[in-house]
Amino acid sequence: MDEEKTAKPSAEVQETSRLKSGSNLERLLKEGKFVVTAELGPPRGAARETVERKANILRGYADAFNITDCQTSVVRMSSIASGVILLEMGLEPVIQMTCRDRNRIGLQSDLLGAAALGMKNLLCLTGDHPKFGDHPGAKPVFDLDSIQLLSVVKAMRDEKRLQSGTKIEVEPRFFLGAAENPFADPFAFRARRLAKKIEAGAEFIQTQIVYNVERFAQWMTAVRAMGLHKKAFILAGVTPLKSLGMARYMKNNVPGLEVPDEIIARMEKKKSKTEGIDICLEIIEKLRKIEGVAGIHIMAVEWEEVVPQLVERASLLPRPTPSISAVPTC
Repeated sequence: MDEEKTAKPSAEVQETSRLKSGSNLERLLKEGKFVVTAELGPPRGAARETVERKANILRGYADAFNITDCQTSVVRMSSIASGVILLEMGLEPVIQMTCRDRNRIGLQSDLLGAAALGMKNLLCLTGDHPKFGDHPGAKPVFDLDSIQLLSVVKAMRDEKRLQSGTKIEVEPRFFLGAAENPFADPFAFRARRLAKKIEAGAEFIQTQIVYNVERFAQWMTAVRAMGLHKKAFILAGVTPLKSLGMARYMKNNVPGLEVPDEIIARMEKKKSKTEGIDICLEIIEKLRKIEGVAGIHIMAVEWEEVVPQLVERASLLPRPTPSISAVPTC
């Protein structure tokens, strides 16, 4: 990787004397590498082979792999179970956990189990309401939100105590992550919301999909003004557009997502996946030049085959050699 394209984190985040989780993702970020994470959606069924197939496509093209937790409130294979499959394949998962489906007892129980199975990276999410999924009549839990969950897990890890105050003998050692949307209204408060997540325990951030790079850069200016880029690693989300229809849907139907008219016009003119890939590559190149961006998170929804092309053409190969173990650090 070119030296000038390597992220240059602050002294605070360069500290590597003690890795809290021992994960490959944490190690690379603290070494100042520009990281790549990629999303892997579990199947709507019990087909282990589907997870393995997607993982084999992504192998070597990302440093860690996000396993979604019933994304869009649709029942899918467990994020934790899918993460175990990845570990057995020698890949490092980032398990996601939403507050939608579990109360604080279930959340903490599942996280203790995940840690015992070797999970080291955790993305804490509030989760979509069930009304948007395949069980619209399901009762949502939302006992905690993502900020509260971060705080609970941080206490489990750093203080060896549950939310109730009960002490535990062996703590889960997670590298803690959160999601953030730089584009949602009110825009002026987005950096402050990020600050709350970092204060609660977030150590890395994966953002909403970036199509409006100028708006994202404005958010990063506010983030830097508050010194937040020195307290957490920010990974910018990217998604290649498959079609004009997808571009229009993203613009008109996804709250808090901004797709500039010029991108719609380009997709209208070319009407091809190739143009969507080219747009994504241009966005990645611009994102790499923004101070405080420590990596990218590729969300190629059910289009894993495009990830190798994106990473290769963006000159992000070879990825650093992984250093992981299926055994949790105790």
